[in-house]
Amino acid sequence: MRVKDVKKVVLAYSGGLDTSVILKWLQTTYGCEVVTFTADLGQGEELGPARDKALLLGIKPENIFIRDLREEFVRDFVFPMFRMNALYEGQYLLGTSIARPLIAQEQIRIAEQVGADAVAHGATGKGNDQVRFEIGYYALKPEVKVIAPWREWDLTSRTRLLEFAEAHQIPIAKDKRGEAPFSVDANLLHSSSEGKILEEPWDAPDEMVWQRTIAPWDAPDTPTEITMEFERGDAVSINGKRLSPAALLTELNALGKANGIGRLDLVENRFVGMKSRGCYETPGGTILWQAHRAIESITLDREAAHLKDSLMPRYAELVYNGFWFSPERRMLQAMADESQKSVSGEVRMKLYKGNVIVTGRRSPHSLYSMKHVTFEDDQGAYDQFDAQGFIKLNALRLRLGAMAGRKAGAL
Repeated sequence: MRVKDVKKVVLAYSGGLDTSVILKWLQTTYGCEVVTFTADLGQGEELGPARDKALLLGIKPENIFIRDLREEFVRDFVFPMFRMNALYEGQYLLGTSIARPLIAQEQIRIAEQVGADAVAHGATGKGNDQVRFEIGYYALKPEVKVIAPWREWDLTSRTRLLEFAEAHQIPIAKDKRGEAPFSVDANLLHSSSEGKILEEPWDAPDEMVWQRTIAPWDAPDTPTEITMEFERGDAVSINGKRLSPAALLTELNALGKANGIGRLDLVENRFVGMKSRGCYETPGGTILWQAHRAIESITLDREAAHLKDSLMPRYAELVYNGFWFSPERRMLQAMADESQKSVSGEVRMKLYKGNVIVTGRRSPHSLYSMKHVTFEDDQGAYDQFDAQGFIKLNALRLRLGAMAGRKAGAL
């Protein structure tokens, strides 16, 4: 990209050292006007300092955008993903992955609002986030210019980054002058830690890595019992109290934290080709996932549930790889949403030392028939003799194959 092609850029800005250096680098390298965008996704940090830092670095007040996206995040991104019960590689609840399309979407909205011709992010050239951000940008605004400083600049070490910051009078927190022990990304759904002391997959993570949960072995010796209500696949209340999507996930996070729920130490396959080790905490999401599976167990038809489960890994992969706005993800979402029309009811659970234990489920749309499953007299609801023909028909191809194999062996 030619430097003179960029007049105004919207930067995804956290206010931390890296994005502050990027802000100044954009100004000095591209000579362009910089607009900062900071998203509140429930990361639990005060966002006022990000505004103050942007002002300090010369950004006009009208070019500083801080948006509270917590409700939109849970309602329009987390909940739809949980309708599909998405798990990447069978374990990861996609906490970082699902936040990126919302950030990209809001960044493009602001770019159009202020007439910017470019957007920029602080993701490195080794990770998944660069892919997620940029695929989102291009899906929403195909002609947009994208600046990825970590792929362009020569600030290839922490030392050079700090030297640049000092040369341009960018404030540096004292703990930023050395190597950080690991990097953290957080939002209302989860917290992830990776890098540095976590890079060796054999080394157990220090307890300081876990910031959103107490250790399961330190959790109370008495279970916490809760009841969750669902309507059309989405959780709407806890213990009879109706809550907004963001408030509900916040409450589940508190319950999960207190009971040591939601820790995951994972080596995963990044989209860019390498394996990486991350430590994830998803306390509320873990409870929500278990509860949703439980209410589906009595409300979804068997083949509908099995079809949905068979497609779930593909859906999770699309979210992980950054294809939230792709037509195939939308198609799978339409199927998932259609399946949730009868997924309403209540789930009762006990939360105990890292475990989510389902103890009951009920629904006005339940497909569970006591008449048919009882070991007592079913009053003719089920004719057991029918099973004989069912079994013989399903075994027919196996019997024919066995007989043919026997003949072949005799030749």
